[in-house]
Amino acid sequence: MNQTRFQLARLDAAHERTLFDCDSEPLNRYLREQVTQDVRRRMTFCFVALVDGSRIAGYYTLASASLLLTDLPASISKRLPRYPTVPAVRMGRLAVDNAFKGQGLGGALLADALVRATSSDIASYTMIVDAKDTAAAAFYQHHSFIALPDKPLTLFLPLATVRSL
Repeated sequence: MNQTRFQLARLDAAHERTLFDCDSEPLNRYLREQVTQDVRRRMTFCFVALVDGSRIAGYYTLASASLLLTDLPASISKRLPRYPTVPAVRMGRLAVDNAFKGQGLGGALLADALVRATSSDIASYTMIVDAKDTAAAAFYQHHSFIALPDKPLTLFLPLATVRSL
């Protein structure tokens, strides 16, 4: 197994984005063309795993969100206050460059995102993700995320679960 060392940081202009290729053109294009505008507008924050200080090996985005209480499984929603929505952190995108796949970087990026979400001074009940396909959903389920009953590609993980680990 390759022992590549990654440095985690917030995306900035010095980071090399043009070489990034994760085999998903929408994820590649987002990193190259859109994320800077979204960060500037405070719609999301982007965090990157860097190699050699500037090459992006992987990235993810986080934004505030909410989830309808009625979308959660009844076994969970019955234990929550009767507000119409539940505060959440949304992981909008998660991608790993092809050159760095198979090294556990996706799981490490997800773990970093969960640590950031649980250590925030802004209360949030859960992290939610919208998996792009069933393979991505399986990745999140492997990491204890639960599919919403009526939306199998939208998954969540109560942040209390993360705090208890």
